[in-house]
Amino acid sequence: MKTSNLPFHERVDVAFKDDFLQESLKKAQEKFITGKANTYKPLGDPEVWRKRAEEVRRHTIDNLDYYLDMLATNIEKRGGKVYFAKTADEASRYVTDLAQSKEVKTVVKSKSMISEEIHLNHALEKLGVDVIETDLGEYIIQLAGETPSHIIVPAIHKNKKQIAELLSKVAGRELPDDPPGLYQFARKVLREKFLQADLGISGCNFAVAETGSLLLVTNEGNGRFTTTFPETHVVMMGMERIVPRWKDLDTLITLLPRAATGQKITTYLTAISGPRRDGDVDGPEELHFVIVDNGRLNAVGSKFQEILHCIRCGACLNICPVYRHIGGHAYGSVYSGPIGAVLTPVLRGFDEWAELPYASSLCGACTDACPVRIPLHEMLVDLRNDQILEKRSPTTERIAFKMFGKMTATPRFYATGLKAGKTVLNLFAGREGVESGPGKLKNWTKERTFPSPAPQSFRDWWKSGKKNNEKK
Repeated sequence: MKTSNLPFHERVDVAFKDDFLQESLKKAQEKFITGKANTYKPLGDPEVWRKRAEEVRRHTIDNLDYYLDMLATNIEKRGGKVYFAKTADEASRYVTDLAQSKEVKTVVKSKSMISEEIHLNHALEKLGVDVIETDLGEYIIQLAGETPSHIIVPAIHKNKKQIAELLSKVAGRELPDDPPGLYQFARKVLREKFLQADLGISGCNFAVAETGSLLLVTNEGNGRFTTTFPETHVVMMGMERIVPRWKDLDTLITLLPRAATGQKITTYLTAISGPRRDGDVDGPEELHFVIVDNGRLNAVGSKFQEILHCIRCGACLNICPVYRHIGGHAYGSVYSGPIGAVLTPVLRGFDEWAELPYASSLCGACTDACPVRIPLHEMLVDLRNDQILEKRSPTTERIAFKMFGKMTATPRFYATGLKAGKTVLNLFAGREGVESGPGKLKNWTKERTFPSPAPQSFRDWWKSGKKNNEKK
């Protein structure tokens, strides 16, 4: 079931009822957390590495204009072309205009979150261009007409039966839900597409400013096929995905696979510096870098600037207790989990994304897991505070908290309120606790039991203890 058009709370309800999703997310998080812990051990003190990575990202973003200029200059020196896109529409228009000018019929794509963010596939498909995602997980969700459920594992919410049904439609016959057989079928289909493609589009894990190079971090060979077979290669890059030097990249590449999937290194690290040169046996005739802002500059110089430090490892999703229960599609954005709960409102504002900062327990696990030490839980609090300052919270909620503030400022009112609250809760309490609470508490008790009030409050216990001591 597609949930993107449903309100946030309805998307959450759909996720709660998906038994496979619940089990899949639990197993995936356990696997990634264990793998990360095991691969961090040989590094020594992980905090030393995290601090070093944080310093690299902070220096880069603090000097973003300088390094972007250096990157563009070096890309052009190597024969590439650079286009800075302020908006999603500008980025899409550049690629569609390029596709039209070259009469492109088939596009193959390596994994690219920025292309998902700007809805590039839809823009190309409107022109009648056949667009194929070649990362297996992305290919599966493309066939399903869905967005990624996880930054690293986009089809984590699909079981092998569902995948077999999707690939059977492509095959025109029923395929058994046998993973090796499904892999082989997808591989055959995608290799034919690589040979047909006129244009290849890739994402960009990192761009190295000092040489104008692109680095792709992949576990499948599709990235190399996408960037070498077609005559034209387009790189889609969020403007923050940059490092000053190869030396800086070493630190980030050491942490990225460990934080993401618990691997010491991914299967493929692909470095590309310019289009094909004389004597090269493969590579594109043209290389285009589309560097996208789409709201990122709004974060520069603000209290949310550190969100641009993100290296898209997904470690915060892998540890988050909220993501574990609701999955990626409940967030409604391309970016899910704690990173999405911060990044999406920062880029797009609150009008459509006001609920996301509240999709968190504020436990701080995401901040502890982040390899570049982004204070995600603090940013979630800041976003909530911004909504209150903008008076986006319901009027009834604002009145209730004003009353609560006044009540807690007066000991007599506070004591009366506690007794009244205990009396009301006892009306709803059963043998196991409050299973269906009043008002807003009903949403809480839909999924869990609220404890019954204690027979004796702490204040009463404290007073009785004082009296007993005085008698002695």
